[in-house]
Amino acid sequence: MAEAEAIFIGANRQTHVSDVHPTKKFVAFGAGNTIALWNPLSPISRGVYSTLKGHKAEVTCVRFLKNGEILVSASEDKTVKVWGFTEPESSYLKLLQSFDEVHNSSIIAIGVFDEIFATGDSTGLVNLWKLNSDGKVIKIHDFKTKIGVLPLGIAIQEITPGQYLLSLGGSKFNVFIYKFTLIDDEFSDFELVAELEGHEDWVKALAFKKLNEGDYLLASGSQDRYIRLWRIRLNELIDNSDEDENKLTLLSNKQYKFFLSKDRVAINFEALIMGHDDWISAMKWHDTELKLLASSADTALMIWEPDEISGIWICSSRLGEISTKGASTATGSSGGFFASIWFNNGEGTDYILTNGKTGAWRLWKSQDQINWEQTLAVTGSTKKCTDLSWSINGEYLLSTSLDQTTRLYSQWLVEADGTTRTTPTWQEFARPQIHGYDMICISTLSNTRFISGGDEKILRSFDEPKGVAEILKKFCRIELETDIMPESASLPALGLSNKATTDEEQQAPTDGDNQLRETADTNNISYEILNDMKLPPFEDHLQRHSLWPEIEKLYGHGYEIISVDSSPDKQLIASSCRSNTQQHAVIRIFESKNWQELKPNLKLHNLTVTRVKFSPDNKYLLTVSRDRQYGIWERNFEDNSFKLVHENPKAHTRIIWDCSWSPLEMGRFFFTCSRDKSVKVWKQGDEKVELITSTKFGNPVTSIDVHKKTINNKALIAVGLEDGSIIINTFDGSELKEIHAFDEKDTPADRISRINWSVNDGDKLHLAVASHDHSTRIYSISKQIV
Repeated sequence: MAEAEAIFIGANRQTHVSDVHPTKKFVAFGAGNTIALWNPLSPISRGVYSTLKGHKAEVTCVRFLKNGEILVSASEDKTVKVWGFTEPESSYLKLLQSFDEVHNSSIIAIGVFDEIFATGDSTGLVNLWKLNSDGKVIKIHDFKTKIGVLPLGIAIQEITPGQYLLSLGGSKFNVFIYKFTLIDDEFSDFELVAELEGHEDWVKALAFKKLNEGDYLLASGSQDRYIRLWRIRLNELIDNSDEDENKLTLLSNKQYKFFLSKDRVAINFEALIMGHDDWISAMKWHDTELKLLASSADTALMIWEPDEISGIWICSSRLGEISTKGASTATGSSGGFFASIWFNNGEGTDYILTNGKTGAWRLWKSQDQINWEQTLAVTGSTKKCTDLSWSINGEYLLSTSLDQTTRLYSQWLVEADGTTRTTPTWQEFARPQIHGYDMICISTLSNTRFISGGDEKILRSFDEPKGVAEILKKFCRIELETDIMPESASLPALGLSNKATTDEEQQAPTDGDNQLRETADTNNISYEILNDMKLPPFEDHLQRHSLWPEIEKLYGHGYEIISVDSSPDKQLIASSCRSNTQQHAVIRIFESKNWQELKPNLKLHNLTVTRVKFSPDNKYLLTVSRDRQYGIWERNFEDNSFKLVHENPKAHTRIIWDCSWSPLEMGRFFFTCSRDKSVKVWKQGDEKVELITSTKFGNPVTSIDVHKKTINNKALIAVGLEDGSIIINTFDGSELKEIHAFDEKDTPADRISRINWSVNDGDKLHLAVASHDHSTRIYSISKQIV
């Protein structure tokens, strides 16, 4: 009856936050407090298909154990959780175990080998774990790192049966090597046996590679921008020439020697890999070949392999972006890539994935490991999603987030060659606004214009550029409403305003008869790039070439803007801001045709007005507030002035979070929802407002929306709760009735900040949900549930 058609959620900015299932080839990654599941090989590009709930803080570590039988996750909430499959062939997981008191602080690193894994926290405590034959995870050992060592990278390797090495890197320049024995569940002989010297900064990434029996490589990546390879040999493979006191040694390559049970082990420096321009964040060895994938903060992925003739390690492929000059971690940039995932689909095609600072994944594929082709991956917000607004025709959705972006989602209906897709999917087609302030609210003014507000205290209005309009026409069958629009927009190096560009502005400037050199500031190529695309935009395109030009700023509010709404006739804009006093708890009204503010401001509330909502007939404005009261303002259509006609100082016993109007054909009803866990239905008469019914829910109600059309003479109401639950109700004029509660596995893991019906009323209704769990979700709901 109700299905999640799309889940847009960004990956956390962590290096251990993701892993790929070795046989089913789906990716699990930390996204906010949840674990998102995504199949990058799915032919329909559906994106994230489920999120796992359980953690109470940001997920930092995700790894599969024992050929994918078990998924282990760790978080800033200090807990380790173990997940198993609901069915053997399923790609859905359920929580099996939770360890809540095993770490003292945020867990920041994880290392895995088969059925053994280690987790390290920010106090230096490292726990060793084992998966038993009965499928239960148990802790087998714990130890503290050396004073001042924050564990940032952990890798484990079985050297001989039952004999293991654990390498640990962190906030010291050395790589620490520990040994331990684990035979038949008997753990013993744990000891620090070597401290590998050479790096000049923190060591963040470690990875073992087995070459032959008794011969291994350990790769260590550091913030000094270098990768060091260490050779680990056993017994007769060890070069003992350094022990000959009579031999003249000019160049010494120090060997670290120790015993592992009865086996003698030696570790020596093998090679130095140079080429990255910033911190090494993660590394991954190829499953079958001697090739190393490394991701770094310079927005580059490099594949390193030894030259066949000289043996020198060279870069055979470089993927990613050309980093901006000077934009490095040394200058405060948090860009670059975090995870390194490299796998083969079993049919000869290799895939590489990595996540960046915007939360989006990049995905490349290759059949020869030389020519790599970028293809579509998933995108989503990296912080709380705060508001939603469908376009007037319901063909695309705009969302805002505290990650300072506005994003546009629509259905991918048509291939670039004009053929209709058999299974339409939702994709991000534009990022109209990339801002310097957290975004809080948004409202569409037309199919090609919207207005948004946030922590900046300013409302900004944007128009759709021709480049975005044409890709929406090409892939989504959204027709252009006019040809008179700017080609594209660019964001100046200094400033927050997206600047419109035209054909003339895109030509290289001239100085007399001499053409000046083109630069990023003088030549905007966004329109051409969007126009030539054969697939919906990649993350690189979304960040640089899908901005919408700003057309107006509206001033007046003294604090962060909380709510904005436009009248159905799109002539008026109402907005409110955060406030602890009556002076600032006013509603400001602007005219959209000339952007003038109308006076006087609407004064009633004493605290933040949490929601402003125009009635469907444009005649009334409903306002609700933290002061627990609502107000209804009547509009004078001659001068667009408003007067207060109804108020209720005690409408609810707690904060009123949201409100909505019923369709006009039912009469003039409106709905309010509150922290007191109730939804109340009110009927507005000429003289007074009457409470029709009140319904209690299990949690505070944070969002409500009523579909603009009745179905079977009933109003359809979607209710979002503080715990992420979503409930569909109907209202027949007298009674509010629950008809469907979404399955918990399909709902967000945190508070619903906004819920919004699309105006489309085909066989399926579309419901958009923005949540504090960082996700924007689009559900399809059958009309048969009414």
